[in-house]
Amino acid sequence: MAGKRTLNASNLEALGAAALAELLIEVSGGNAVIQRRLRLALAAAQGADGAAQEVRKRLAAIARAGTFIDSRKRKALLADLEAQHQVIVGPIAAADPAQAFQLLVRFLELADGVMERCSDSTGAVLGVFQRAAIDLGERASAAGVKPERLAEQVAELIAGNGYGQVDELIPAMRDALGQEGLLALQRHFRAIGGPDASYALLQIAEGLGDVDAYRAQFDARQLAWPSIAADVALHLLAAGRAAEALTVLDGAAKAAASWSAPEWVEARLSVLEALGHGEAAQQLRWQCFCNTLSTPHLRDYLKRLEAFEDVDVEERALQMAEEHPNPLLGLRFLVEWPALPRAARHVLAHARTWDGEAFEIHSHAAERLSQGHPLAATLLLRAMVVFALAMGRSKRYRNAAEHLRSCERLAASLDDWQGWESHASFSGRLREAFALQWSFWQLLER
Repeated sequence: MAGKRTLNASNLEALGAAALAELLIEVSGGNAVIQRRLRLALAAAQGADGAAQEVRKRLAAIARAGTFIDSRKRKALLADLEAQHQVIVGPIAAADPAQAFQLLVRFLELADGVMERCSDSTGAVLGVFQRAAIDLGERASAAGVKPERLAEQVAELIAGNGYGQVDELIPAMRDALGQEGLLALQRHFRAIGGPDASYALLQIAEGLGDVDAYRAQFDARQLAWPSIAADVALHLLAAGRAAEALTVLDGAAKAAASWSAPEWVEARLSVLEALGHGEAAQQLRWQCFCNTLSTPHLRDYLKRLEAFEDVDVEERALQMAEEHPNPLLGLRFLVEWPALPRAARHVLAHARTWDGEAFEIHSHAAERLSQGHPLAATLLLRAMVVFALAMGRSKRYRNAAEHLRSCERLAASLDDWQGWESHASFSGRLREAFALQWSFWQLLER
């Protein structure tokens, strides 16, 4: 249970309004952000009109500003923008949806100017505007803006979309625009053309449920790309046009065979199943497994086999993983499946192969193998330690130190090193070879 001195709403409320007011005046002195928040709160308490007037004044001041905002000042800017946004979508929207809608439009119109003079390496400032764009759809519906007028305002905002702040505006506005507004937007963007128009026309076609208009945005060259073909095929499939979807996918088959194309594969599997081509879908699943040792594809393949047939196929798959030309893929699969005794055998069989660079695969495998297969886990941990030190990857030193400690713990359960050097011998050789990496040894000694 929280004490009476704990900073929480209940304890502060007990101080009383007068004491809290004095404290707020004191802590806000010299802090422009807090002062603006307090003025906003006071204005909101007087009603939507007062709050709206305060927001308009602040948005106008932001629009006039020209000072560059570096990373040190970004936090204050974020707090300011968030405060304006929350007042608009909160008390103002509750009392006057039409006024809230217009203020949100004005808020979004500031985006390009703010982003031009702001360091936003984290994307946090852009995120405020992106959330406001999503909110605009709901406020437009509540405000009852006519579809044609709404389409005009959406087009104007997209014309100033220099940083992607309104990339998702059309989907957010779909219900408010309705068919009439979406068609008006479609006419507008067809008239102006250009890459921005193509992106908007895709979203409009999706909003209208017009799969032909969606498909028409891509030429034959673009449809030969597996990811684009997969996207169009899924839209055709959703419209009940699976045969056409398969034709689109066939047009990108050559490219899909040349490099990894997971979206194309998944789309093709869905289309084949929809067409009743189960055997062809099974062949594709097995082919994907053979190429990439994909666990999900093998599981899907096995569950569609006749009873008891899956046992033999699983054994064949495990052997393929052990013999795969890429030992790292084999290790990942055997650990994920899981087939840990085989994974341990695989680690020992390819002991000279592990270079420690594939950190996620090696560390996950070492963790899974440490319980019952300490020697295999040790060899993987050693590989990561050596890689970090040999390559001077100081950001990995903390993990490498923990890995070496894990090797020491595992050594206690190892009676047979099967020809591999003991932990004491390995550690001594490591310290001799990398004695100058003093920051690593300091981490280890801690």
